[in-house]
Amino acid sequence: MDNFKEKLAEHHMYRLITEELEKQPFNREMCTRFPPEPNGYLHIGSAYAIHMNDLIARSFDGTFHLRFDDTNPLKEDLEYVNAIIEDIKWLGYDPGEHIYYGSDYAEQIYNAALSLIKKGKAYVCDLTSDELTDYRGTLMEPGRNSPYRNRSIEENVELFSQMKNGDVPAGSKVLRAKIDMASPNMNMRDPVLYRIIFAEHYRTKHEWCIYPMYDFAHPIQDAIEGITYSLCSIEFKDHRPLYDWVLNELGTAQPPRQREFGRLSLTGVVTSKRFLRQLVEGGYVDGWDDPRLPTIRGLRRRGYTPESIRRFIEEIGSIRSQSTVDISLLDHVIRQDLKEKATSVMAVMRPLKVILTNYPEDKVEQLPIENNSENETLGTREVPFTRTLYIEREDFMEEPSKGFHRLTPGGEVRLKGAYFIRCEDVVKDPESGEIIELHCTYDPLTKSGTGFTGRKVKGTIHWVSAEHNMKVDVNLYDKLLLDEELPKDSEDWISKMNPDSLVQVKNVLMEALVEHVDPEHKFQFLRHGYFCMDSRDYAARDRMVFNRIVPLKDSWKKSNGNEGK
Repeated sequence: MDNFKEKLAEHHMYRLITEELEKQPFNREMCTRFPPEPNGYLHIGSAYAIHMNDLIARSFDGTFHLRFDDTNPLKEDLEYVNAIIEDIKWLGYDPGEHIYYGSDYAEQIYNAALSLIKKGKAYVCDLTSDELTDYRGTLMEPGRNSPYRNRSIEENVELFSQMKNGDVPAGSKVLRAKIDMASPNMNMRDPVLYRIIFAEHYRTKHEWCIYPMYDFAHPIQDAIEGITYSLCSIEFKDHRPLYDWVLNELGTAQPPRQREFGRLSLTGVVTSKRFLRQLVEGGYVDGWDDPRLPTIRGLRRRGYTPESIRRFIEEIGSIRSQSTVDISLLDHVIRQDLKEKATSVMAVMRPLKVILTNYPEDKVEQLPIENNSENETLGTREVPFTRTLYIEREDFMEEPSKGFHRLTPGGEVRLKGAYFIRCEDVVKDPESGEIIELHCTYDPLTKSGTGFTGRKVKGTIHWVSAEHNMKVDVNLYDKLLLDEELPKDSEDWISKMNPDSLVQVKNVLMEALVEHVDPEHKFQFLRHGYFCMDSRDYAARDRMVFNRIVPLKDSWKKSNGNEGK
């Protein structure tokens, strides 16, 4: 994050705020906020918004608030509150003591609405939701005044009190701002400020039955907390005049300023909360923490680190408008983050048995193998080497194609950290003709680390001992969607889903050294990519499951067993 701070001079939001602060509009310190609605889980786009608010606060030696926009009891839940707090802290943007709830300001927001009514700037309207839409007009046609717009202040105060006391049915009345039904900005055409909702709130229970709309609550909450800059994504730009109108009509001194930044999207990834909910509730994915989702929970379960996500956001830099970033950048960043951290291990996805006919039957040799070729400080480990081994089935070709430099009949390769071996015989199933094992010989003079300088081989392949290994299951991931176009409705997901977005490989053979690994521990499976142990229900499983975070440098299909073919 410090590297990104050095680039602040190039950051449009930083430059904008710096210029504005030169006029000294505030007599208080910088304060920003991230205001999620607790009706779902954070995703990569949320992380960008969090980063933007935290960055600006730190850059001007200010504070960063987390404030829950919990003004709709029909959708919100304490589960989401706890998850959001945990995710933000995991990402490294800890708000500390500055965690707030919009519902705690309910009385102040109600009194603000009452003051607008008494100024003649708000009125109770009895139009139905369909009528409200009709009266609002279109982008080409002005709206029409509600027949209830000219109610007296006294009548509006009484009716609003009835709404608050639960004396009128839900949907029968709303409180609206009195602005301008002919405004070219649809948000200024007498927007709804309050509506009636009879439902239990997760914090205030049944204390309230009227709830403010976000556009009304948002500026008031900012003013209460002393926010200086309300940094929002670009879709709220047209809402800014209403934000300013509310604060102006309430006579707010040194009001907060709303400023907008671009919205982040990724190729092949769903970041819309509405569409994410459809995927989860429709059973198309394995919950909010499905590793194919861009939720913070999904990215964490897949194996992404908080450092890699922050670095990814820093690499994107300043976004002014809607921007779609190629997900390959996120893949690149996690590779860079893990290449000197992850322990390299040998894992065989599609095993082919190899018998070294000239190796002693009962001998077990412990061979030292480096834990990370990029980082010597991670040291070495000892790997048991035996007469019977397993290699990748793709590492042998009976009739090699051009450029294939692995094991062939009569050919030699080096086993990683071990010896040269030569294939002497190919054993096939008499009925199917499938290759079931290879008989090879090893050259004891070619042991790795002995300074052997004799003949050369072009290929090195990985292996595991047949007697000293463990079986695990592996999840291989590709992009979730076949194209960038989202479905028009929730029933059209099947046609958009990539059928190969998850490929499960059973009975993968690994070095036994990972038997006691902790969840979320990261490994590099040689030639297959970076993996981490799946944290979901790991204690109840009969074997470990590893999620592939990202392939090495090749495409998903190439590293999924087609290389060299």
